[in-house]
Amino acid sequence: MRVYRDRREAGEKLSLLLTIYKDKKECIVIGLPRGGVVVAAAVANLLHLPLDLIAPRKLQAPFNPELAIGAIAGDVVLLHKEMIEEIGVSPSYLKKEIQKQKTEAEHRLLLYRKGRKEIQWKNRVVLLIDDGIATGATMEASISFLKKQHVKKIVAAVPVAPLDTFIKMQKSVDALICPVTVRDFFSVSEFYEIFDQTSDAEVISLLERYSRF
Repeated sequence: MRVYRDRREAGEKLSLLLTIYKDKKECIVIGLPRGGVVVAAAVANLLHLPLDLIAPRKLQAPFNPELAIGAIAGDVVLLHKEMIEEIGVSPSYLKKEIQKQKTEAEHRLLLYRKGRKEIQWKNRVVLLIDDGIATGATMEASISFLKKQHVKKIVAAVPVAPLDTFIKMQKSVDALICPVTVRDFFSVSEFYEIFDQTSDAEVISLLERYSRF
């Protein structure tokens, strides 16, 4: 079911549901790399808000990098304990994987910001945006991380999500905006005509353009 042409269009449509935050100095848009930053940039542009990012990372299962056994964001580590036990992930593998993804997250933040400091988040209303939710692991980790930064309010906004994940995640944030929720969900990409891989260069360019709106 194709709903959006591409991530930019998804962001433009999402921004229509977020107009109450337009030109609000206390608000900031935070995107999740890489694809979520494209959506977030479109929102930041139309709402006249500054853009920043968090670099959460999925914790990969041994021998199956597509399977998430948890996620990290900053100093927050969320684990899918039942899955970890079910597939027999060893404590030593888990420790190495957490450190590996933390190192990669730190590298990406330095790469994307190019020496710029993060925008002050404390006491601000955060519009947290990705290009869609599947398991919700990286979004949940990002939400937990933001709460530790003492933000005033977290509004999570995504173009599409599975209905069960949407219902579950509503409890974690002050508001959750999602125009398309479905019961039979396969992947985020099925809702886009164009869902190509976003490059690091595009993330850097968007952040440079909209970080100081």
